[in-house]
Amino acid sequence: TNKGERPYSPLLLFKCMLLQKWFQIKSDPELESQINDRISFKSFLELPMDYPSPDHSTFSRFRKRLSKDAMIQINSALLKQFHSQGLSVNKGVAVDARLVKSASRPIPKDRLEEIKTAADTPDGRLDKNGNPKKFSRDLDSDWTVKNDKPHYGIKEHASVDTTNGFVLSVNLSPASHHDSKYFTHAVCYSMHTSEPIEKAFGDKGYTGAPNREFLALNNIKDGIMRKDNINAKLTDLEIERNKAISKYRYIVEQYFGISHKYDSGDRARFTTILKNLMDLMFRQFAFNLRKGSKLLGVLPV
Repeated sequence: TNKGERPYSPLLLFKCMLLQKWFQIKSDPELESQINDRISFKSFLELPMDYPSPDHSTFSRFRKRLSKDAMIQINSALLKQFHSQGLSVNKGVAVDARLVKSASRPIPKDRLEEIKTAADTPDGRLDKNGNPKKFSRDLDSDWTVKNDKPHYGIKEHASVDTTNGFVLSVNLSPASHHDSKYFTHAVCYSMHTSEPIEKAFGDKGYTGAPNREFLALNNIKDGIMRKDNINAKLTDLEIERNKAISKYRYIVEQYFGISHKYDSGDRARFTTILKNLMDLMFRQFAFNLRKGSKLLGVLPV
């Protein structure tokens, strides 16, 4: 007789991840339970009624096996399919960032540095019994201040299509990293089709010569807001320009709001940036698949 767990196809496991995002399922054990209990879930997964759901540990192992590059290619393939169906994907791009709370309890900055130093040793990776730690504190998060309020966690950087609202690229960094340095990455990873990006939008946090020069070199129109500097205040024309740009940037805030409401997008699920990024990329795929299907009339509005 064969021993071990029943093998499940990567496609089936990927569809399980989509169900988790679409139905706001908070944990893998809950996902396993709902797949076993809901006929609609088994129908979507094409899983026979007498077959049990994959074990919750299988979901965790599946995430670990998928690489960042693979998820980038998967998300890009979906956007290319929507483009082939006549939907504009990346004609205009809006870039923004938001703070995300750490999955771990906040600790003082000096204590955090001590833990990072200790963890970077062979003994630091073991528990008190000398076994590999099953749980490790979030060492990728750090402290920053926004609107005079301290924040401990990470930062999500996203670019969104200004025509249809597709999420084109996502990235994560420690919270203290400045938004501006992630602008070029966001724009580059928004190029999914042969259709050139005509204009890239960003708030005042992306102001600066490097980003403007990047756009100029790539023949992309500059939609970055301007801000006052030491030598000169904004002109009336620049103020009006900023107002016009804000009308395009709202679409990123819309994505942030939806993911906050339905996927707890303001708080990290895991304790490493890489795991959280993979979770974020599953959200990107689920979000885009639902949006594109509605635009094409496959799903009801």
